[in-house]
Amino acid sequence: MSASKVFQRFAEAVARWSGRPAAFGLAVLVVGVWALTGPMFHFGDTWQLVINTGTTIVTFLMVFLIQNTQNRDSVALQIKLDELIRSSAAHNALLNLEELDDVALDRIRRHYCRLAHDAAVTAVDDIERELKKVEEEQT
Repeated sequence: MSASKVFQRFAEAVARWSGRPAAFGLAVLVVGVWALTGPMFHFGDTWQLVINTGTTIVTFLMVFLIQNTQNRDSVALQIKLDELIRSSAAHNALLNLEELDDVALDRIRRHYCRLAHDAAVTAVDDIERELKKVEEEQT
């Protein structure tokens, strides 16, 4: 098995496990034990350095593991969305939006915001018409 595949599986497992209540419980336990040992070490610099160093190392490593998992999830989601767009009546031009520059993305976003606004106005008008019709039928 390649190193990339091993890292991928490890990153996915860590990301999955770190989001569970047990991981939070373990973190609370570690901090609690550290806090309880404070008097034993007279709350000294070394005692503080232990928690600072430990949390810094864990945070540093977790950033890379979680980013790896997020990148894979984003790519998989993008592929699924592309397939939905490709197989529907949607514009195939939307298939590679992630490749466009910010100006083009903003222009397309504004277009879809206008479409959404128009659809919302139409929906409100339709609902108001239906409510008026129901009120008229009741009187």
